Amino acid sequence: MREAVTAARRIVVKVGSSSLTTAAGGLDTEQVDGLTDVLAGLAAEGREIVLVSSGAIAAGLAPLGLARRPRDLATQQAAASVGQGLLIGHYAASFARHRLTVGQVLLTADDVTRRAHYRNAYRTLRKLLDLRAVPIVNENDTVATDEIRFGDNDRLAALVAALVDADLLVLLSDVDALYTGDPARPGSTRITDVRGDGDLAGVAVGKAGRAGVGTGGMVTKVEAARIATGAGIPVVLTAAPLAAPALAGESVGTLFHRVRDRPAARLFWLAHATSPRGRLHLDSGAVAAVVARRKSLLPAGITAVDGSFTAGDPVDLVDDSGAPVARGLVNYDAVELPGLLGRSTGDLAAALGPAYEREVVHRDDLVLL
Repeated sequence: MREAVTAARRIVVKVGSSSLTTAAGGLDTEQVDGLTDVLAGLAAEGREIVLVSSGAIAAGLAPLGLARRPRDLATQQAAASVGQGLLIGHYAASFARHRLTVGQVLLTADDVTRRAHYRNAYRTLRKLLDLRAVPIVNENDTVATDEIRFGDNDRLAALVAALVDADLLVLLSDVDALYTGDPARPGSTRITDVRGDGDLAGVAVGKAGRAGVGTGGMVTKVEAARIATGAGIPVVLTAAPLAAPALAGESVGTLFHRVRDRPAARLFWLAHATSPRGRLHLDSGAVAAVVARRKSLLPAGITAVDGSFTAGDPVDLVDDSGAPVARGLVNYDAVELPGLLGRSTGDLAAALGPAYEREVVHRDDLVLL
């Protein structure tokens, strides 16, 4: 039995679109009910469950007469707006059979990059768990733009696991484990345990499946496992029909062992959940101050500014070769910074007022890459 699984009290479970929908589109209610039965059993044992569920766009295809997942964002959002109601409605009815209440939590990347949004997301999820409800999380596909999308729910699940300080992340899909190659080909073998990147050397991972209803594939699951294990959270990867034995601790699927103790949660999210809106070019002295001495970034150490961003946005800090060395939340708009470069905060305060005697990126809002 896997102790990392049996000892877990707070568990994030992610299920993919292909495990919830029929080949023709629309919800597969038997599969949804089977999953809720397993999760309800865990809740009855006193464990806390957060479900990250794909399937909104896929569930909306058949009602809208769409034969396959659309490629353009507007039609995806229309399908999501129809499918999300169907999805959460059936989850609510299915969990109600076990006298469990569900709460819908729809997130965009902005909800986990800006400090106030991040705190609100945490408070909402924490309160739902305290009230013994089952949070059901999905990307807010109906409003997310290309610039603020997570891209796939595997990554979202890893970030949610870190947000709620989970003990375990379980990724459920239509493949029963990670294999050394395409599992349909002779000679491919199941990988039972991954303890580091060395165990993945030479492993070929595939993209999204043939059904065309999902956005991920094994490559996104492996990347999600890297994110979660880097946050100190073990990960089990297996097929949805094997959810019960996997969550009972049986040796099914692939177990990714955690590779480090837990980092500070907000800095972890800054590194993994954000996309930079611009770049700040640093001189060698500023690179040394930020990287070696863990200091805040001051205007005097910046040589150039790229991108269009506003105060509070994530930006990459790059060295003189253009390589990112850190990411942080900037305290100035992009249009303000060029006139401040190379000047000390004391000079700026004297010339422009006390509001300019501040860091460009504070060390508490900065993570090394």
